[in-house]
Amino acid sequence: MLAEENKAIARRWFEEIYNKGDLVVADDIIGTNFVLHDPNSPLIRGPEGFKQSVISNRTAFPDIHFTVEDQIAEGDKVVTRWTVCGTHRGDLIGIAPTGEKVAVVGISIARMAGGKIVESWDSWDALGMMQQLGVVPPMGQDHCAIRPAT
Repeated sequence: MLAEENKAIARRWFEEIYNKGDLVVADDIIGTNFVLHDPNSPLIRGPEGFKQSVISNRTAFPDIHFTVEDQIAEGDKVVTRWTVCGTHRGDLIGIAPTGEKVAVVGISIARMAGGKIVESWDSWDALGMMQQLGVVPPMGQDHCAIRPAT
């Protein structure tokens, strides 16, 4: 039963906080000592740091929508495989809105304690998102080919 309860808490992270923008839910499910580990972002700590991250993402992608594709729970951890889609309509780490739609895949591992998420390790396709936004060229395109002197 604990595994199913933990999966439900992790699902609320995506469905209620990100998809609906209900930041009050963060107070219910994010522990006071929360830490988010994401190699694509600075370290995020506590419920307030998490809320600011959500606000930034929802500002950049107002129509953001996460789909939980799969979940596995064991012990105090829940692994969630997800897809996120959205349209870039606001500032994203200094990148002006492009109007481009993106679809990105990722995996989050949440550690639970006392019915709350106290730590999360996230891995997602940041390079693919930057390519979809048009700020990084797609792989395989040689933009710096050396041309023979004429």
